[in-house]
Amino acid sequence: MGPKIKIFKQKSTLFLLVFALFSLVSLKTYASGQEEHPATESDSLSAVAPHVGGHEEAKEEKVNITKVAFEHILDSHYWHFWGEGHETVALPLPCIIYSSTKGVQFFSSAVFEHGHASFGAYSLVEEEIISADPQEKITDLSITKNVVQLLLSAALIFWIFTSIAKSYKTTGVTSAPKGKQSFFEPLITFVRDDIAKDNIGAKSDKFVPYLLTVFFLILINNVLGMIPIGANLTGNIAFTFVLATCTLIITNVNANKNYWMHILMPPVPKALYIMMIPLEIVGIFTKPFALMIRLFANMTAGHIIVISLIGLIFVFQSLWVSPVAVAFTLFIDVLECLVALLQAYIFTLLTSQFIGAAVAEHHHEEGHEGEEHAH
Repeated sequence: MGPKIKIFKQKSTLFLLVFALFSLVSLKTYASGQEEHPATESDSLSAVAPHVGGHEEAKEEKVNITKVAFEHILDSHYWHFWGEGHETVALPLPCIIYSSTKGVQFFSSAVFEHGHASFGAYSLVEEEIISADPQEKITDLSITKNVVQLLLSAALIFWIFTSIAKSYKTTGVTSAPKGKQSFFEPLITFVRDDIAKDNIGAKSDKFVPYLLTVFFLILINNVLGMIPIGANLTGNIAFTFVLATCTLIITNVNANKNYWMHILMPPVPKALYIMMIPLEIVGIFTKPFALMIRLFANMTAGHIIVISLIGLIFVFQSLWVSPVAVAFTLFIDVLECLVALLQAYIFTLLTSQFIGAAVAEHHHEEGHEGEEHAH
């Protein structure tokens, strides 16, 4: 275990930094045209505040389940904790934008007052910073809620496994594991032996640091996303896109000659090459694409279901609905605990299978030799 922990400690940091940097791929670049005008304070208030007309409309606005669900699953320039309206408790995050006319701008999202105010020419509309100047093009580089959770999870992983590595260095690999070691060692061993070695084979040691990093990065963020005030990072398509892209690059960069021969010269009659070669090339990208969509869809769906079940209490406005809604919510929460682990396992398992298929040696000739020997 000692050498493996050491390898993980040295190399996983590199992958975590790559993930953190590439998650900024979710940058939004947009120009403010004449059809896009920042909402004024009165317009923003009219969109979220009840119209004059009675207490029922105000009450209905406060329990907008769709709004609550999207606030939880989407990224934001604020880290929302609890409350609504003037009673909202939230942490404003740093806004960093690159303007085509003003250069780099730094300020806090608190200046937008949750979209009810403007900051100079800039306004926050549906979590997008736009400019009143139609000639100004903006690239949003802000530290959003998802980016903060990514950095927190990376720091958490680094702290956990650095401390475990120090423990092994102090006590040795032969002593009984204690504390964090006793919890994480079975998971590390499982990823190394039952996932990496079983699917990649003799060359698995080279890819164990990546597979361990992917497994624990997804697992920890799945768990953090289940906390009501947590960010839904693994339910963000940009995050899953980066993970899938890393798998795509690692798989194809390390692929051997047999892998490419199978794609460019598939074992079919040459008359079928015109059909098979394009299909094989498309297959290179569809596999990581499936990884991206599977993780994104499963984690997002779980959060929406939980919020929707709780929302039934407010939709029906009946105390008798509460026991049923709470019971089903608890069931889904328990199921999500399983899904959090299962999705990390599936993503890591399929990644190892893709890498294993790319680095596997060709055994076709050996098979023929065995058949001839049997005859």
